[in-house]
Amino acid sequence: METTGWHIYLIWLTVSSVITFLLYGFDKAQAKNSGRRVREIVLHGFALLGGFPGGWAGRSMFRHKTKKGIFMFILIVSTMIHLGLGYWLFFK
Repeated sequence: METTGWHIYLIWLTVSSVITFLLYGFDKAQAKNSGRRVREIVLHGFALLGGFPGGWAGRSMFRHKTKKGIFMFILIVSTMIHLGLGYWLFFK
């Protein structure tokens, strides 16, 4: 049974999630200190590329971007995309 693609995908999700989580934390810190912010398109992009678990965790832990509906929408869409991709990789 070939599982290499699945392992690479898990590594990809882990790395992109950690990066997304850190970006959410950094952006929250910058917001509090009136510093240079992370562009929203960057946060959305990392979520869509596989960092959605880190986005959910960062949103919850840092209480960041909770009032902007587009962030919830992007995280839901990204989660659905990657659940489908994971299903395809695992059960195809």
